Amino acid sequence: MKILVTGAGGFVGGHLMLVLAQHYPHATLIGAGNAPGDTRLELTDFAAVDALVEQIRPDACVHLAAVAAIGDARSNPERAWQVNLHGTLALARAILTHAPACRLVFASSADLYGASFRAGVPLDETAVLAPLNTYGATKAAADLALGAFAAEGLRVVRVRPFNHTGAGQSTGFVVPAFARQIMRIEAGLQPPVLRVGDLTPKRDFLDVRDVCAAYALCLRPELELAPGQILNIASGRPVGIAEILETLRQIAGVDAKVQTDPNLLRPSDIPFAIGNAGLANRLLGWRPTIDWHTTLVDVITDWRHRIAAAGNAV
Repeated sequence: MKILVTGAGGFVGGHLMLVLAQHYPHATLIGAGNAPGDTRLELTDFAAVDALVEQIRPDACVHLAAVAAIGDARSNPERAWQVNLHGTLALARAILTHAPACRLVFASSADLYGASFRAGVPLDETAVLAPLNTYGATKAAADLALGAFAAEGLRVVRVRPFNHTGAGQSTGFVVPAFARQIMRIEAGLQPPVLRVGDLTPKRDFLDVRDVCAAYALCLRPELELAPGQILNIASGRPVGIAEILETLRQIAGVDAKVQTDPNLLRPSDIPFAIGNAGLANRLLGWRPTIDWHTTLVDVITDWRHRIAAAGNAV
């Protein structure tokens, strides 16, 4: 079994390669992307995407590579569309052409539900796609397009994970952004002031390793799924952003003043975003297993090591 993982050198990819090795110890894992150690892959080079798939002819592919941070997509929307939509379509076409039996697991995003979260209830896979930012729009477009590819024979599973974090994530995301500041304060590298955006929203958070477990389960050869199957990956429980900040601060034992930074306030934030992952539980036997407090301890530990190693450069 040959498993191709795009974006293998990224935050999720690093965790996924470990999880896949555990689930499929006899498989050949091929990481593709732009990180050191990856098979080189630039999703916007469509000829190169085609050539790589023709060369590997994978039995399965997990497509993680993307412009994944909302801020990055907002600041460079042209690249976000090229990578997240057109790069994904290039990969899908290459798989249909050269490896039609390959199962493609597409790492979509719950961000595509957008305004539908305003209903104030946990959303399942039938919720209307109503993205409120460029990242969510690019993911929604790719998700819908892959549904059309499924009608043409592509063996695709569209997995929509909710917020996930863990060791190694960049500060373009809220949990590591908080943890970095707290660890810099602990190390004496910044004043005891935490600069934050809106702390009132509640979100559905997962450990990245639980999300990777869901991706791995989707690759089981004996698993029979409907063409274009959609699966939410969610905890089903709301966690307040303010609660996350306070828990991280308590784990680290750092006392600091909290100060709102207008530059960190997002115009399209919604107060409540929770998912229903009942379908993933029924079809995959998946449910989150890692305690949320453990996840936050891991993030703090990761940033403590990073700060100790690089000091003011981090």
